Amino acid sequence: MQRMIDLLRNRTGVVVTVHIPDGMNADDATRALTDNVVLLCEQVSDPQRICLSVDGAACGQEVASDLASRFGMRQITAEKPLGKLQGARLGVDHLLDDPALEHVICVDQDGDHFANELLNMVRAAEAIREQARTDRITVLGQRSSMHRPMGFLRGELEELADRILLDALTYHAAVTGKPLRMEHAFTFGEYPDFHSGYKLFTRPVAEAVFRSAPNLANTSELCYYRHAVEAVMTVEALEAGAYFGVINRSTFNEQPVSAFGLMGRERFMADAIIWPCKRLDIPVTFVRQWLDNHLPRLLLDTFRPDGGNELQTIRQLVLEAWGEGDAPPSLMRAPFV
Repeated sequence: MQRMIDLLRNRTGVVVTVHIPDGMNADDATRALTDNVVLLCEQVSDPQRICLSVDGAACGQEVASDLASRFGMRQITAEKPLGKLQGARLGVDHLLDDPALEHVICVDQDGDHFANELLNMVRAAEAIREQARTDRITVLGQRSSMHRPMGFLRGELEELADRILLDALTYHAAVTGKPLRMEHAFTFGEYPDFHSGYKLFTRPVAEAVFRSAPNLANTSELCYYRHAVEAVMTVEALEAGAYFGVINRSTFNEQPVSAFGLMGRERFMADAIIWPCKRLDIPVTFVRQWLDNHLPRLLLDTFRPDGGNELQTIRQLVLEAWGEGDAPPSLMRAPFV
């Protein structure tokens, strides 16, 4: 155990992505970020291994600079806001200049990622390293409930994106002849919580994911940098040969702050499906069928008409990316349950 503690305290870097846009309660966001920083600093021996990476000079730089000065952390700011992925790329790249780092962990600013659970992520990574004899690992901190921290609507929508991402990864593994390594990932349910914002990357994987040229896969910058962030991190890690592990993590019963309500949620969730399917060269016939497979199982469909309409809108936006936005709506209902 002492070796694990040493790995966390002396060989692990943490990137906190910061984005406090207009419309978000700045006081609540600052309070959550400060709580995050205080607890993270308790976990590492040198606060210089923590980087606050701000996505856009007008989106929280003043708050991040103040915290970095108070606690001795690193801080970096993108001139132009593109999205959370830009913040993660800049922050991880900055930390990787330290040759001592063996792990990098990405954490959201929202205070819903408990710092005391960093050690569990490191322990999981090291267990996989020993069992699989590899230094290419990514570990996901999976929420025990999707609905309680995020609310019913977002929980349902992220389930849809997670299920389709698993379908896409499985398809890609089959056509490339590279089996999907998930023996460390299915302990807690049918599908991993891919869109959780709490992820560990071993150094070789972090270099491949965050230092490689961006692959927009013929999607927009908005799709790649802001909407499909967690899918990008997951897919590129697995494409880099990472073994995928999952640990359970705690959340608040309601997220302290969130920018989700400031985004067009149908576009957001559609893009979270579009980018990985484009990146993995999934034919539209499969994408359409996966949507039609998973839409009926969501309880959101029982909220009529709004829930059903929202799911049909997401389906249409996804299929538009393949030129099939005028496809007939999904039937969405089995004859009996």
